[in-house]
Amino acid sequence: MTALDAIATTLLHRLDPERAHEVAIHGLALGLGATAAPDVPALSTRVLGMRFPNPIGLAAGFDKDARAARPLARLGFGFVECGTVTPKPQPGNPSPRLFRLPEDGAIINRMGFNGGGLDLFCKRLARLNRPRPNGGRHGIGRAPLGANVGINKEGADPLRDYPELVARVSPYVDYVTINLSSPNTPGLRDLQSANLLGDILDAIAIRNPERPPLFVKLAPDINIDSLESIVEAAVAHGADGLILTNTTISRPPGLQSPLAREKGGLSGHPLRPLAVDMLRRVSAINRGRLTLVSCGGIASGRDIFERIREGADLVQIYTSFVLEGPGILSRLKRELLDTLRDEGLEMVDDIRSLRSR
Repeated sequence: MTALDAIATTLLHRLDPERAHEVAIHGLALGLGATAAPDVPALSTRVLGMRFPNPIGLAAGFDKDARAARPLARLGFGFVECGTVTPKPQPGNPSPRLFRLPEDGAIINRMGFNGGGLDLFCKRLARLNRPRPNGGRHGIGRAPLGANVGINKEGADPLRDYPELVARVSPYVDYVTINLSSPNTPGLRDLQSANLLGDILDAIAIRNPERPPLFVKLAPDINIDSLESIVEAAVAHGADGLILTNTTISRPPGLQSPLAREKGGLSGHPLRPLAVDMLRRVSAINRGRLTLVSCGGIASGRDIFERIREGADLVQIYTSFVLEGPGILSRLKRELLDTLRDEGLEMVDDIRSLRSR
């Protein structure tokens, strides 16, 4: 499996990044992905009433239109987040808009919420949730499924659109993430202010008195002085968790790739210091009230261990998965288990006991 993954990833990296991404999604949708062995119990965790076979999720942005949710779960992810989906279809920004920076272990994207829109997204989710002949639903197996929702570039009304998006996807998913932090939709990050966030969450609550757990995805570039008010607004207005973080518009010193000056959101290894700093700051403010998902620069089992010790309940990967391929999942799990053993721990959940040290 590892050798085949390596060959497939090498061949895909010979293609234009966006073309390679389309080929990968299409192949997975056709059932060409491998099926990972079941996870060992030591990796399982329970968060917000949901059981996760392992704490490693796939971040939004890879399967924008929910075309390959079940095959992605079969690769070994502990949970899969599809989207970002917008109310109406839109083409996104002009190409080229996706760039690999292998020298830096990074990706830059300025996709701009391209996708087929909410109707198509929900039709695919509905097919995943067809009733089984013997009861229950198909879903994507043991791995929880999330939907990441956002607003269109034109004609958007956040107080109208986010509540409706949540209402439409809620019957089909285990949790919903509202994306207020992509740098590629003009004005979107302005919605992260405490007042606007509170208004959006209130509107969602009015429209959706019953809904799955709700996450808010934040940017790593938030002004530190406003971070506490944003977290408190999320708590006060009914969010269940935060995803930390989206891509960064900053360009840390030392980037080697000639593509580093391309506009868009930077993800991967260079994002790691920002993501860790954000997690530490939010965790100190949060004091366990919200579930925290850490994303950004995670490429080893030790990274996962450290994020959980710093306050995360779960993690998500994206860039390392794209650059290394599906084989990264077995490596991350093996390294995480090795780290647990080295630290004298038995279960992933035991890492939380180290937080006060």
